[in-house]
Amino acid sequence: MSTHRKTRTAFISGIAVVAALSLAGCGSNTNPLDKPAGDGGDTGGGDTIVVGSQAYYSNEIIAEIYAQGLEDAGFTVERTFSIGQRDAYMPEVESGNIDVFPEYTGNLLEYLDKEATATSPDDVYAALQDVLPDGLTALQFADASDQDTYTVLKSFADENGLTTIADLSKLSEPATIGAAPEFEQRPYGPAGAKDAYGVDLKFSATGQGTLDALLAGTVQVADIYTADPAFQTEEIVALEDPENMILASNVVPLVSSDIADDVRDVIDAISAELTAEDLVDMNVQSTVDQKSSAEIATAWLKEKGLI
Repeated sequence: MSTHRKTRTAFISGIAVVAALSLAGCGSNTNPLDKPAGDGGDTGGGDTIVVGSQAYYSNEIIAEIYAQGLEDAGFTVERTFSIGQRDAYMPEVESGNIDVFPEYTGNLLEYLDKEATATSPDDVYAALQDVLPDGLTALQFADASDQDTYTVLKSFADENGLTTIADLSKLSEPATIGAAPEFEQRPYGPAGAKDAYGVDLKFSATGQGTLDALLAGTVQVADIYTADPAFQTEEIVALEDPENMILASNVVPLVSSDIADDVRDVIDAISAELTAEDLVDMNVQSTVDQKSSAEIATAWLKEKGLI
């Protein structure tokens, strides 16, 4: 299935050596790329499929869904989860040491092309395909996303008749939007809202306390990611963005270009079923109910009739 089998063999052998040395030294700091591979097999007519994930609980849930779906279809799967962020895992994906990785269209596009201007889901996906490194392809993206929003309290939206970002212009004075410091300079920050919707906004660098600031009324608008459990646990609502000002960042499987068609079929079927509401619900199960990614993935796959 993979043209990188020799590379992967060396990669896994190196991992085994590092793992043995780590155990001998009783070190407590672990890197998932240092873990020895599980026993491989030729199920599915090819090498073991390596599925990776970021060091982010939501991303790991998606990766586990891919892994269990592939295993149910008869493939042998090795999990290499919680690797870190793109600078850590992209070299492994590009080299073929990882076959399948759940990514996000907009964020990956920005990583690969800082000059990209696409914002709508389809345009971002098309632009992403054009800049992917050789040997990689992005399969069909899901409805589920993990992207910025202009979010308000439901009570505030009801009181002021707010449905879209443009409706913020109805307010008697400029609202304050809370977000990470870098949000202020992004194309969809306050200046972007002015250009796209004619809305004047003040900015507050609330960082990790953004949700708390919104709930406390310190800010009236907040940048809350679409997959945040707060959309289910709190009385908040994301304002619509009809002009596609905000960079779309849908869940998308990043895979080796030479991966088997049967593997693509399994993952495409998963993407076709993965909705924004599903992702929020699974994130609630992880953060609030403290369920494991394996338990969450199994339940979702069964609910969708995929296993």
